[in-house]
Amino acid sequence: MSDMISNWVRRRPRLVGYASAILVVLLANLLALIVAEGLGYVRVSMIFLGGVLVVAVLLGSGPAYLAAVLGFVSYNFYLVEPRFTFGVESEDIIILVVFLAVAMMTGGLAGRVRDDAIRAQERARTSGVLFQAGRDFAGMDEEAEIAQRLATGLAEAAQGQAVVLIDGRCFAAPDQDPPDTLIDALAALEAPGATSAKVGDWRLRNLWAEGRRLGAAAWRSDDEPDGAQLIHVLLDMGATSVARARLSRAWAEVEATDRTQSLRNALLSSISHDLRTPLASIQASASSLRAFGDTFDAEVRNDLLDTIQEEAERLNAFVGNLLNMTKLEAGALAIQGVTFEMAESLDRLVRRFERRRGGRMIAIRVEGDRLAAWGDPILFEQALANVLENALRFSPEQGTVEVSLQRRDDMLIVEVADEGPGVRADELARIFEKFYRSPSANTNLQGAGLGLSIVKGLIEAMGGKAIARNRDDRDGLVVALILPSAKS
Repeated sequence: MSDMISNWVRRRPRLVGYASAILVVLLANLLALIVAEGLGYVRVSMIFLGGVLVVAVLLGSGPAYLAAVLGFVSYNFYLVEPRFTFGVESEDIIILVVFLAVAMMTGGLAGRVRDDAIRAQERARTSGVLFQAGRDFAGMDEEAEIAQRLATGLAEAAQGQAVVLIDGRCFAAPDQDPPDTLIDALAALEAPGATSAKVGDWRLRNLWAEGRRLGAAAWRSDDEPDGAQLIHVLLDMGATSVARARLSRAWAEVEATDRTQSLRNALLSSISHDLRTPLASIQASASSLRAFGDTFDAEVRNDLLDTIQEEAERLNAFVGNLLNMTKLEAGALAIQGVTFEMAESLDRLVRRFERRRGGRMIAIRVEGDRLAAWGDPILFEQALANVLENALRFSPEQGTVEVSLQRRDDMLIVEVADEGPGVRADELARIFEKFYRSPSANTNLQGAGLGLSIVKGLIEAMGGKAIARNRDDRDGLVVALILPSAKS
């Protein structure tokens, strides 16, 4: 019952204001009668004038005018001789006329001041709501976020409830399920532009931007006459933000397509260039063995077979890098996390590079024992092989590549240090980018610039990280692979 009364009062503020003015006049009458009867003082017009001022300040100019008229009538009827009649003695006419004039002017002025203050507060509230909504919309890129923020802003502006329907998804504020009939009406709404419809207590309007219908909104307002402009401005802002989010998404898709096409072109170019050398070497060695194998001595045949094997391994590693890059780009790389001994992986990898190191030395230093890491040992060896191949490629023929393994807190760190030219400080972060090659690198060296980018992707997929720095003791680069140690 109390909720019904409060809703009735909230929906009829003007009627409540005039009823309150009548109540104030009745109280003024009661006080004036007490003063007149108890003190014998009948010049109590200031009591009625005070009531008019109270009504003007609290309720506005309209109720103040009513209070002035009712006070004039009451004062004349109850307190001016002859009492309880509307007749007036000649000496009291001036008092009554002055009272009515002063009450009307005072009530009107005080009421207008109060009304202006309320309008200023409403304008400030409107500006604040629009400013906050605009700032929130500017920082949002997802349609769902924008729609929910729009529903919240509408509910605040209408001081009631709001529902936004976009692409079949419903967003409500406060968070409660709207009636099915309202959802059906929103889905079927076809009114153009700012034209509104009405379903029960709900008002409906389409969301339009750039000549297209993006959705619809509904709100149940307790203050529609004053809040209508704010509501429609919010709707237009929300529709524009939804259109911007869709345009941004479309632009991102275009950019992704362009990047994919660029990557595809770069990969094709790299494949055509980097596959040509190992294939040519394999073809030449195999054809030589087929044509002249009987005339070659054992050492030459073995060299040709070693060439075929080395180039085949190189080709296999290159194809593996391409496959891993494709999986990393697609987010489809499967990590088989297990515990493995990192020192054993180092030993296996160094033995694989025995024939490919040429005159270079590979020095291994392991600090500590039971250096078990958590990750995918196959992917780790692929990543470390890329780093080791880079180190051998950039080191001089008689140089040394140092590989160290150590534990630091709960992480295991493998560092590969070469004796190459190193990298400028401003390029250290870029060497892990796809297709990037440092200007200081020998332009005669082959490579697509994929190796270190794949290293970074593989190590990060296992919960680690890859970093690079220049050597402190001499020229050269140090690449560190960091993986979490296995829990004992």
